Amino acid sequence: MLLTPVAGWAAAGDEHGGQTSAAATHKDAHDDHRGLIAVRKGLGVTVTAGRAARTRARPWSGPGSSTGAAGAPADHAGGMSSVDEIMAGYPAQQADQEAFYKDLHRHPELSHAEHRTAAAVATELDQLGLTVQTGIGGTGVVGTLAHGRGPIVLLRAELDALPIAEDTGVDYASTVTTTGADGQQIPVAHACGHDMHMSCLLGAARLLGGQPQRWGGTLIALFQPAEETGDGAQGMVDDGLYQRIPTPDVALTQHLLPGIAGTAGTRAGLFMATEDSIKVTIYGRGGHGALPQDCIDPVVLAAMIIVRLQTIVAREVTPGDTVVLTAGSVQAGTRSNVIPDLAVLQLNLRTFSQATRARVLAAIQRIVRAECQATGSPKDPEFETLGTFPLTDNDDTSTARVAAAFAAQLKDNALELDRQTVSEDFSEIPDAAHVPYCYWGIGRTDRDKYLAAEKAGRLMDLPSNHSPKFLPPLQPTLRTGTETLITAAMAWLSAE
Repeated sequence: MLLTPVAGWAAAGDEHGGQTSAAATHKDAHDDHRGLIAVRKGLGVTVTAGRAARTRARPWSGPGSSTGAAGAPADHAGGMSSVDEIMAGYPAQQADQEAFYKDLHRHPELSHAEHRTAAAVATELDQLGLTVQTGIGGTGVVGTLAHGRGPIVLLRAELDALPIAEDTGVDYASTVTTTGADGQQIPVAHACGHDMHMSCLLGAARLLGGQPQRWGGTLIALFQPAEETGDGAQGMVDDGLYQRIPTPDVALTQHLLPGIAGTAGTRAGLFMATEDSIKVTIYGRGGHGALPQDCIDPVVLAAMIIVRLQTIVAREVTPGDTVVLTAGSVQAGTRSNVIPDLAVLQLNLRTFSQATRARVLAAIQRIVRAECQATGSPKDPEFETLGTFPLTDNDDTSTARVAAAFAAQLKDNALELDRQTVSEDFSEIPDAAHVPYCYWGIGRTDRDKYLAAEKAGRLMDLPSNHSPKFLPPLQPTLRTGTETLITAAMAWLSAE
């Protein structure tokens, strides 16, 4: 059941934004929590944030369920860490978490259409006693749990899926299709792991909410729409996200990446590339396939452009400066004996610096225009930017703190990652309020399968994100993703 959005966090005459001091933000945010309400749509039930909201949470059935005073130090029997004590409740929630994950996996929804998914997430957050706000940036959902004074930590997951036909063979595989803008049926699947990210974040919220004596501060669980299209994070910001939540001290998120399930890896500084998706339309002169001398063939022109574009990385980019340029789509013609009037290319560019990005974008235009001129095109080519993603540039201090927490908790399963040429829009949420952030990766492949592929030199054969066969092992991935979120959050929230 969806909850209606709450009208603002700030008390009268007291706005919270990126310029508010940390101390003032902590005090005012927690003061506001005590008076904030969310009204259940259509039922007339009022949910009050703060202590009253927590009394409505689903009873915790896991080990160590006793609660103490807010912010009270933990009594670590047997040398267990706070995270170990919180994770001791995981077995009691594992079956529910796995069932929720499978339900999300069976019912994926495309970007900006995540209505069922958002409703399911909002219902879970409400039942856990968090103050829930929905409809932010379209289908975005935020749940907030304030527990005494202390840091404000934002944890984020994504709601959306991909236009891919799943081919995993599991009994909970997606068979969902939807109608595209052109009226054609489109398959939909969670082929990037967002269903697992959501399940892990809900699991972390449940376990943290069940052990309030172990931590103090404010937890914000944010579920973002439209990550795959690159505009969901900014959409939430533009829809007044920071008028609805207190400004966090740190923002944290994770993603399934190449590696062994059960491992987690961090990297300070530049972590994920910026992305540009570009549509290029080139023109020819159509006619009969048997009379090419009377035509200007845009198919041949497209082929020449694609080959020549490969020289940008090979011959124009400084060695060691990572750039990926892909022609992911080429569309031209309808029949074998008809030379078409035009061809459409979709290009995808990944870079790690604005200087390199500008240079490569200029080279793309130069090469396309030159090839069109050499072919005698009757019309200049047209360029359209379909979407962009920002750089993901992890804060050094925050990442060092997360990495140290992972090393202490995960031991040998805590790793340092290389830069990733994939892209994300998460950074637009913390950047909008000048908040430091850390984005890390968790392994997506069964250990035995990964090691066998590595030994054979065939890691490329393992299903990657966005593959029809992408399916992380249920365990230990769900447990690890839950544990890493708790571990990272507790690096700020721990009552020790």
